[in-house]
Amino acid sequence: MGRQADECPAMPRRLSKTRAHLNGTRLVNSPKILTEEQSRAVGILPADHPQVKIQKVGVLIVNLGTPDGTDYKSMRRYLKEFLTDKRVIEWSRFFWYPILFGIVLNTRPGRVGKAYETIWNKDLDESYLRTYTRNQSDKLGEMLASHPSVMVDWAMRYGQPSISDKLNALKDAGCDRIVLFPLYPQYAAATTATVNDKAFQALMDMRWQPALRTVPPYHDDPAYIEAIAQSIETHIAGLDWEPEIVLTSFHGIPQSYFLKGDPYHCQCLKTARLVRERLGWSKEKLMPTFQSRFGPEEWLQPYTDKTVEKLAKEGVKRIAVINPGFVSDCLETLEEIAGEVGEIFHENGGEHFTHIPCLNDSDGGMKVLESVVQRELQGWI
Repeated sequence: MGRQADECPAMPRRLSKTRAHLNGTRLVNSPKILTEEQSRAVGILPADHPQVKIQKVGVLIVNLGTPDGTDYKSMRRYLKEFLTDKRVIEWSRFFWYPILFGIVLNTRPGRVGKAYETIWNKDLDESYLRTYTRNQSDKLGEMLASHPSVMVDWAMRYGQPSISDKLNALKDAGCDRIVLFPLYPQYAAATTATVNDKAFQALMDMRWQPALRTVPPYHDDPAYIEAIAQSIETHIAGLDWEPEIVLTSFHGIPQSYFLKGDPYHCQCLKTARLVRERLGWSKEKLMPTFQSRFGPEEWLQPYTDKTVEKLAKEGVKRIAVINPGFVSDCLETLEEIAGEVGEIFHENGGEHFTHIPCLNDSDGGMKVLESVVQRELQGWI
């Protein structure tokens, strides 16, 4: 039976076993996805049909977020969005909001703004997290240039550019399939899940939704483990001293989140174990710890700052710290670890301390991102 006369050909059609002359090219028994212009030329799309852009694949990499500036208003706006996320703070709103709006958002923006000021990218007037994420997007786009149908962009879960804006931009550019890549090697509800939540919310406002794939955690991916191990080896090779102990410091989560079923703790420990095995080190040489606790709850232990203090008091003179759970250097790595934790070590008798940079937009780091994205694009390109 033929197509109904009133059927709306809203998309370019896949032609098979047909003949058509398009711009002098003859298609004979050859399946082909036609462009919008070609579809109009052969009468599949009527001349007055709304413009349709499809057949591209988007890749959207997403990191946590960053304030627009270090001033009080910028910091308060950023912290408000972050600390009102139910995935981040799971306390009852009746309990948490009076504390948040009565105390935290009045006192913390100034203090955090000063911390950001110490690690701000003054050349571009932005945080290094924004700098590195944009660079990662640009470089990933270059690495996927052999696939002309693929478009790469970047967004932040908190702050700008937003996930919603970038998903809509990719859709408007013709992406009917999008790979959403939360840049967290280890899954946590407060990181990976909240990125996915925000993306799904954006889709709820779309009449024509693109197909969406979410990238799973890659905490044990061989390319990732190798890149972390190599970064440790390269950094240590450039020192004129040998660390007695290397700490793999991961961002912490409340212990209660773990007890509710969050797999983050287990995935962090597996990452540390695989890196240690790749380096051929003992458990005493490479130790996992957890940092950045907030509030009165008990968080995942051992705590990085307390561990460093204890090691120094016990006579350890040389340590290095790396942050495998952070794709890019940021406030928690540059100010908290390289700055504050380093000071704690020296104040308690330590002599040599070094922070091993995150993978950032290095060749090794980009190979990891490309490897993950190439895998997730299978079947779409």
